[in-house]
Amino acid sequence: MEHPDFDGRAYAIAAGSQKLLAEAGLWDALPYPPCPITDIDVTDGRVGRPPSPLKLQFDHRAVGSDPFGWIIEARALRIALNRKLHGHPGITLLAPAEVSVSRGQDAAGISVTNGPVLSAKLVIAADGRDSFLRAQAGIPVTRIPYRQSAVVCAIAHEKPHRGVALEHFLPGGPFAQLPMSANDEHEHLSAIVFTDHTAIAARLAQLGTAAFTAEVFKRLGPHLGAITLIGRRWTYKLSAMHAARYYSTRLALVGDAAHGIHPIAGQGLNLGFRDAIALAALIDTATDPGSASLLAAYQAARRPANLAMLAATDSLDRLFSTDNPAIRLARDFGLAAVNRMPRLKRRFMTAAMGR
Repeated sequence: MEHPDFDGRAYAIAAGSQKLLAEAGLWDALPYPPCPITDIDVTDGRVGRPPSPLKLQFDHRAVGSDPFGWIIEARALRIALNRKLHGHPGITLLAPAEVSVSRGQDAAGISVTNGPVLSAKLVIAADGRDSFLRAQAGIPVTRIPYRQSAVVCAIAHEKPHRGVALEHFLPGGPFAQLPMSANDEHEHLSAIVFTDHTAIAARLAQLGTAAFTAEVFKRLGPHLGAITLIGRRWTYKLSAMHAARYYSTRLALVGDAAHGIHPIAGQGLNLGFRDAIALAALIDTATDPGSASLLAAYQAARRPANLAMLAATDSLDRLFSTDNPAIRLARDFGLAAVNRMPRLKRRFMTAAMGR
């Protein structure tokens, strides 16, 4: 969690999530500057070939002066979080630790192995897709396998990205190039996240650096000039999931403990932040932060939006991760049509910004 080295991973932070990080004192504590996303290009094509001329372009100036969001290094957020957790007088950090949790109608008990026994009105399960607390509460989960894996890395490149993010749809899955801020070693940097069939991703993971870099270039294209792989590469098997409910007695699920989506829109972490925003707002004025009525209100506030995002990302992946000529032609004309509809484009842009 506190490893300071550049590892090639980055997060896309929507404008709404940035406000949460700023209010928590984390935004100004980031040790490496975030890079604003000023424009987004959405294209369609095949590996090693130029993209279709029918594409969709989003310009942030159509909805105001703020960027769509920011790309921040994963290590920057980890470092800022850990500094805040260790230094905040109102937070007691017990980690790493093993705990047992018992939940009753009036309170929850948390026993830390070789540590204190705590009592709380609410336990928040933020322990990921394989949440122990969710399983302990008997909350069932629906899972959607994709038979795809995400390949994540970072590149230095010859030409500037100018704050433009690329979402390039390929038959095996979407390819994203996300602009990053310069560092001491490299003037032009981008994060790369692309998906492909799991077998292909596994083969790519075994390639030498030169061969892997060539595969990235085939998917990216020449618009950034020569590229160099920096940091390490990561491979993650993809699936979607959604919990049947977001709460149980004295327990609330947030983030990946409650839902997980395809990374096609880069919204997974932002959905978790929106869960936190909604739950914090309810707790802030509550006399009992773990009451059944409050937890029901939290679920009502977040579950429909999260389900809608899951459905949207699932549909996008199924629509674009195919090489069927008829579907390819239809979606290319669809991208071009949306590009000529300014009101519809603005709706997409405000949604991407978390507004």
